[in-house]
Formats: sequence, C-alpha cells, structure tokens
Amino acid sequence: MPIEYVTVASSTIESVGYDPESMTLAITFRDGREYHYYNVPASVFEGLRTASSPGRFLDTEIKKAGYGYARVR
Repeated sequence: MPIEYVTVASSTIESVGYDPESMTLAITFRDGREYHYYNVPASVFEGLRTASSPGRFLDTEIKKAGYGYARVR
C-alpha cells in the first residue's frame, strides 16, 4: 500500500507520511527531496505531524535518535 502524505506547516518540510506496517516515516521537503526513515514508531510520526515546528522536531526527535534512513528522491 502506498504511503499517504499530509501537508505540514513548515518552511522546509512539504509533507509527511507513515506506513504502519513497515514503520516507515516519509518526509518530502519543499525543494523536492524525499527521505524515508525506518523502524519509526507511530507515536513519533504523530509527534512530527502535530509539532508546532516540524523541522525542529525532525532534528531533535528523529535525526538525533539515529533511525536508519535513505534518500528516495
């Protein structure tokens, strides 16, 4: 099943999506880059989706947590 994306209020992030089956978090940036982060709990996706600053949340709660990731676009 393809990941469904939701738009977030951010100057750098365009949209985010999540696949609960594979625990994959997808982030699309405004410049067109897209990254997938792996083995991310649903609670982290919800935190990102509802954060007042998704960019800051990405830095502090996802990047620094050390989740595996890959650039897909």
